[in-house]
Amino acid sequence: MDTANFAGRDENLRCLSYGVLRKLAGLPQDLFADYWRDVLGPLCARLPGISYYVQHHFSQDRRANLWPLPDGVRHMDVVLDGAAEIGFADIDGLNRYAEASPVLFGDVFHLFEHIVAYNLPRGSHTLVDREPDGIPNGPDRLYRLHLHLNGGSAEGFRPWLSEWARHLSSAPAVRKLRLHLPEPYDNARPSPPSPHGDHRVSDERKDIGVIEIGFASALTAREFCESETYRATITDQRRHLRSVGAFLVSGVYTYVRDGVITTAGLRGSRTAELIERIGAVNQTRNEVTRRFVQDTQR
Repeated sequence: MDTANFAGRDENLRCLSYGVLRKLAGLPQDLFADYWRDVLGPLCARLPGISYYVQHHFSQDRRANLWPLPDGVRHMDVVLDGAAEIGFADIDGLNRYAEASPVLFGDVFHLFEHIVAYNLPRGSHTLVDREPDGIPNGPDRLYRLHLHLNGGSAEGFRPWLSEWARHLSSAPAVRKLRLHLPEPYDNARPSPPSPHGDHRVSDERKDIGVIEIGFASALTAREFCESETYRATITDQRRHLRSVGAFLVSGVYTYVRDGVITTAGLRGSRTAELIERIGAVNQTRNEVTRRFVQDTQR
């Protein structure tokens, strides 16, 4: 069993935005996914202040049994097509990005029926990450879920969720676990402040926690959910959870890591895949990449 843990590489992300989105009704899925990856992704990656930017594309497989729910815990009533994390080393980076971000609003019009960004002013917590590649770009190599967890704004929900996440992350079967505890969302202060798209959430989505959890395979995930490590927490889940939304990740695309733009961020995700597949190391050298950059100061 691989015991290497790369969780420390996320520690420099001091503040974060976790955004969730749903595509425009009627927009073909492949057109939506390709445009988000190859047009909006590189544009966002070039904005100032960003230290980390990754897109998680959600599968269209919305089976009810992606994640087992204890008796009394409801399925969250929401359909989503993806999530995006944008991280910053400090508040100054966040402010620089916020000032430049209206350039993205035109693509909200083209792509998104619903988009909401949760604020994490103290960042998020990667409890375990056994994947050596810190800049994935392509179909997800893990069986990865985003769990949106509603505790009804109860006082003990967030401390319990932190402890539950630590417990889950200690299991050898868990390859990746990242915990987001955003500020409660305020419908009176829509984020992003774009004039396009719906930026409101239902009551069960206002005060949530999010767990990103990854396994080697769907079989490993199912075995984990039948293990004593998981089953021992069911009683507490019934006590603390009201509803859960489970979203299966189909692809992960990284555009900025540690303040450095990736090949996907510079050239587009599919172009970066082609460069990697053919082994075109010349396309990653400075004599080439500098021709795609006007301002090298991020």
